[in-house]
Amino acid sequence: MSSVSASAGVPRQAVIPGYGAITPVEGAAERPDRKLRYRVLFNVTKAAATPDKINPSLEKVARFLNLLGNDGVRPEQGDVVVIVHGPATPIVTEDRAYATKTGVAANPNLALIEALKKAGVSVRVCSQALIGNGIDPATVGKSVETDVSALTTMATLQLRGWVLIPD
Repeated sequence: MSSVSASAGVPRQAVIPGYGAITPVEGAAERPDRKLRYRVLFNVTKAAATPDKINPSLEKVARFLNLLGNDGVRPEQGDVVVIVHGPATPIVTEDRAYATKTGVAANPNLALIEALKKAGVSVRVCSQALIGNGIDPATVGKSVETDVSALTTMATLQLRGWVLIPD
């Protein structure tokens, strides 16, 4: 998706081109509010149906940003956070580690993770999940931060005012 139309008829470039496709709808009752500060935490635990597909929860993050952007709302750098853990943990690894873990040569999630980072999203992985999934922390992609745990990240950010969106 290269561009979308804003509700006022003004064309807007997608925040995350190529991911998170949206369909603008005229006359929707509830729209993103430009006066609000969107501080959102996405919990990503589920793996894609097959490892050669992009993780649908990561795709949801792109869709969220594209929906906000369609109405002229751009969260501040770091206000959208993704915490990856559980069965989804391999999605943050470099190609070689991904291939070892899944049998798929190239990690289809890395380009989306990079696009999210460029849009100001903080993509993180739980170190406990890395260890629990037998993944060497050194194989985590360069666009991903490693937190001590998803549990503490989720609790801390919610206490600081982030809204949790589960997968």
